[in-house]
Amino acid sequence: METNNKILTIPLEDVHSEHCALIVDDALNKTDGVLSHKVELNNQLAKIEVDSKQFKLGQLTKNIRDLGYNVTTVKKSYPVEGMTCASCAVSVESILSFEEGVISSAVNYANATATVEYVPGLGHPENFKKAIQSIGYDLIIAESENQEDEIQERQNEHYLQLKKRTIAAALFTLPVFLIGMFFMNMPFANEIMWVLATPVLFWFGKNFFINAWKQAKHRKANMDTLVALSTGIAYVFSVFNTLNQEFWHSRGLHAHVYFEAATVVITFILLGKVLEERAKGNTASAIKKLMGLQPKTVTRLTKEGQQEEVKISAVTLGDVLLAKPGEKIAVDGKVISGSSFVDESMISGEPVAVSKNAGDEVFAGTINQKGSLQYSAEKVGSETLLSQIIQMVQNAQGSKAPVQKLVDKIAGIFVPIVLLISIVTLIVWIIFGGENGLTHGLLAMVTVLVIACPCALGLATPTAIMVGVGKGAEKGILIKDAESLERAQKVDTVIFDKTGTITEGKPSVAASLWKEENAFLTAVLFAIEKQSEHPLAEAVVANYSGISTVTVSDFESITGFGVKAKVEGKTYFVGNKRLLDSHQVAIDNYFTNFIANHSQLAHTLLYFSDSEQVLAILAVADKIKETSIEAVRQLKEQGIEVIMLTGDNEQTAASVAKTVGVSRYKAGVLPEDKLSFVKALQSEGKTVAMVGDGVNDSAALAQANVSIAMGKGSDIAMDVAHMTIISSDLLKVSQAILLSRQTVATIKQNLFWAFIYNIIGIPIAAGVLYPINGFLLNPMIAGAAMAMSSVSVVSNSLRLKFRK
Repeated sequence: METNNKILTIPLEDVHSEHCALIVDDALNKTDGVLSHKVELNNQLAKIEVDSKQFKLGQLTKNIRDLGYNVTTVKKSYPVEGMTCASCAVSVESILSFEEGVISSAVNYANATATVEYVPGLGHPENFKKAIQSIGYDLIIAESENQEDEIQERQNEHYLQLKKRTIAAALFTLPVFLIGMFFMNMPFANEIMWVLATPVLFWFGKNFFINAWKQAKHRKANMDTLVALSTGIAYVFSVFNTLNQEFWHSRGLHAHVYFEAATVVITFILLGKVLEERAKGNTASAIKKLMGLQPKTVTRLTKEGQQEEVKISAVTLGDVLLAKPGEKIAVDGKVISGSSFVDESMISGEPVAVSKNAGDEVFAGTINQKGSLQYSAEKVGSETLLSQIIQMVQNAQGSKAPVQKLVDKIAGIFVPIVLLISIVTLIVWIIFGGENGLTHGLLAMVTVLVIACPCALGLATPTAIMVGVGKGAEKGILIKDAESLERAQKVDTVIFDKTGTITEGKPSVAASLWKEENAFLTAVLFAIEKQSEHPLAEAVVANYSGISTVTVSDFESITGFGVKAKVEGKTYFVGNKRLLDSHQVAIDNYFTNFIANHSQLAHTLLYFSDSEQVLAILAVADKIKETSIEAVRQLKEQGIEVIMLTGDNEQTAASVAKTVGVSRYKAGVLPEDKLSFVKALQSEGKTVAMVGDGVNDSAALAQANVSIAMGKGSDIAMDVAHMTIISSDLLKVSQAILLSRQTVATIKQNLFWAFIYNIIGIPIAAGVLYPINGFLLNPMIAGAAMAMSSVSVVSNSLRLKFRK
């Protein structure tokens, strides 16, 4: 007896104890189709027996992830060849989703890629390729050093071939059109048109028929099906009438031929494809620019100091590289010697070149200007900042906005519905069309098939997303996915963290007052702060650098308060006033005036004490960024409420808020307070964007509807945030929200016109106006309209590139 049972091995992550195994067991028990299971801790895997008809790998993965653990997966994007419309993308996505080992799949018609997440060992790219080939497409899974160049070359070749076929089809179509429209009574007119039309359909337009047949073999249909049916019916009907004119003459009718309609439709659709391919290429211009920043070769210095030119792929960690004037920095690294200015605008969006000297970081793709720099390679290949940005932009451009899910459902049933409408149109014409019912019915049927276009629907969202994400990258705004870009346009409240967001985040000691300063106490303060990772601690360390140190024990960081540690058996504290209050350490009147003066100046006060008394107070200043005031003003102009949260004291918070123009702020908040504050705003119905550094504010960032991380260099918090502002310029926040609004508006425009086009076009093609005014749409005009609908949608998306 045949069984549906299978044994699967699922690799797990972070399952290190019996407790973890019990939790994973719970997830397995909750998953439909799992018959039996065993978690092997040593091998970090689960062996399960499943009923393949009921079991869904995606559901199992979700159940395990919901409990805080993970299944080991691989997520990769592959180029797809042969897709001609949105229905094709739906077909490819559907086939991939049913492949064994696949957790999720998403196909983007606009950039012709399939993103597949699968479990290694269960899912195999070779199987994905075979499955896609079986329905008439192809998946490019082979990787090479120059894969991007090879793909680009293939795309260029495809475009050139398409262009040549279009030109050739037009040359054959022109005489057919002229004869059919103006010289139809000339001798052998039908025969000449037949001869000229045949290569247009079955050579220059052969791919429509080949792809339609491949789809039909798998009981599927796409745009090629519509084109092949419409032109094929027109051609066969015309051939019949050419060979059997008496059949109609004997019935008192004229034997119409529609060779010109069939050829013009093929030519117009080919022309539309040429324009569409060119326009789609322009939507990916941002990613091409980023890829163009990567140099192919670099000058490497040998141990003997000799220069050698090597491929970028040959560079390894620790290599010493030379950047001559005008050359691109090859990899992320640190300057060893030399000084220069480096243009980092294509990564950060900042137009001003940055001074680089020994010890400074440099990033791949940036352009060295006048001086020469020697730098050591610290991150190479996919680890460089530029590579991470390119990968992030590619992922975002290939992701789907929530609205796209509805469009995909419509595209999936669009072609069958159009086929049904065309058949109904023919039947209605035959019944109610009188003596010309059959000819008019066939003409209307062909026109319905020609004018219906799922392409415009399929291109409406992804082309706008690609342009929007690309434009963001060019401006130094990295967007994680399409959903984040769509969600940002709803933001009505922006929360700013203070330190490192509104301010520079590089505090320095402005003043200090000691009860009794001596070398030992200074060394104690220096040693304790050197172990702390807080920005204020860095200011203290920088202020007292170069002094002798002491041994610190029992160091403890108390989040939101400060630190405590022991030196020579005695306990010391460094932190804010709450830290002193929590340990009942009194503040001597000796410090009263110092505290008052520096509080008025909005300086942060750092208290250094033992367990009995305050030993010193340091006033730390953090400069407000030059763009913060303007950024707050712009957000207010957009109708967005701006709020500032800080762990600093009330006086400092009030002073900074007043300076930048923030009317609502909250001081003395801990990380968990920020999280609660975001939740409270959301409970009021607010759509909240949290802007922070992506580390200290991680809980609030995760809770916010849109999280925006401020970061510089290779430490930017890409994993935490929905968006990352590379340059940490607050003006980019309002730009990001405006970009989101413009992109979503473009998507809505595209979808409106795509739907309206089909809603109006299909009934007119079917002949609804004929009883009113005798108008019956010509298939040639329908073909032109169909071709231009896709081009107009892509062109509208491209307008985003030029908007302010």
